[in-house]
Amino acid sequence: MLEKAKAINKQIVEWRRDFHMHPELGFTESRTSAKVAEACEKMGYRVRRGVGRTGVVADFGSGRPVVAIRADMDALPILEANTDSYVSQNAGVMHACGHDSHTAMALGAASLLAKEKFPGTVRFLFQPSEEIGDEEGISGAPRMIEDGAIEGVDFVIAQHVDAVAATGTIGIESGPTSGGVDSWFGKVIGHGGHGAKPEATVDPFFITAHVIFALNGIISRRINPFDAAVVSIGSVNGGFTQNVIPDHVEITGTLRYADSNVQKLIHAEITRAFEISRTLGGDYELKFEIGDPPLVNDPEVSDLIRAVGIDLLGVENVHPIVKTLGAEDFGRFLEHAPGAMFTLGVLIDDDPRQIHNPRFDINEDALPIGTAVLAETALRFLRSGS
Repeated sequence: MLEKAKAINKQIVEWRRDFHMHPELGFTESRTSAKVAEACEKMGYRVRRGVGRTGVVADFGSGRPVVAIRADMDALPILEANTDSYVSQNAGVMHACGHDSHTAMALGAASLLAKEKFPGTVRFLFQPSEEIGDEEGISGAPRMIEDGAIEGVDFVIAQHVDAVAATGTIGIESGPTSGGVDSWFGKVIGHGGHGAKPEATVDPFFITAHVIFALNGIISRRINPFDAAVVSIGSVNGGFTQNVIPDHVEITGTLRYADSNVQKLIHAEITRAFEISRTLGGDYELKFEIGDPPLVNDPEVSDLIRAVGIDLLGVENVHPIVKTLGAEDFGRFLEHAPGAMFTLGVLIDDDPRQIHNPRFDINEDALPIGTAVLAETALRFLRSGS
């Protein structure tokens, strides 16, 4: 399968560079999804457009089992700093997380599988908006699920590029591999007044300082050291001039977790931190926006991907995933079908082009590797009938 993928790598590179040159933000991927749908139709797939707003679902084969391969399509609001011939033509928008390559490799896998004989069905999920939510804070995976994209699926896989792992390697591991994420939005309420008469006010900055101190103590003093968790403050906004104490200060942030019990505890501790506002004579408002769950790789699916990786690349090139609490909405699909996401090394000449950075890029020698692992894993699952 790896040799077959290498034989079509010119086409995979062309797809990837085309998508890179024409990046589109979440839920606006009209050009990308049209290109994907047209390519899949030419390969003989049954295509549904507009799934989850701008997503594409493409099926090949019939009956059970059904294996799904997911690829995200959206870009980020970043001004690209590279100077390659395929640099973004959409100023201020860039594929800085590798979704252009995810989409191209999925198309490559679709091309390879369309030439194979197998029982059952392979389904490609070309997903919009992994990076952001819509006006209701909902990202592309749950929107596709609402439109029936995962119905009948027995097994679902995906990959994500790893900018610091050597090209020619993959990472795979069972269990939690990335964190669940929620956002929180707080307001510390005081009573404003003249900066020269603080005794006549309830200073929300003074209160906010204590709230921040309490927030920063949650992980070190309230969470078991063996539990993965993060609480980070992202913004603090208040006041409008130098000699006026304002009525309130707004403070927002994110929390990450790998276990739902830890999630509940963090919610309670953030609330406790804001209650300091009342102790100091003020008040507060606080709301949570529930995001995506942790991404938990199924053990059996992970074992199959590992076996494919060893057969294609050698045991020395298959490694455990370096876990982070970065969020990934692929976990939404895993609530409906067992599956796993592996990482694909794309390091360029010992020059790690970190994701979400204006200089992000990949080693395109990795493209046939990711393509082959996707295709071979799906094929083995289908032929096993399990």
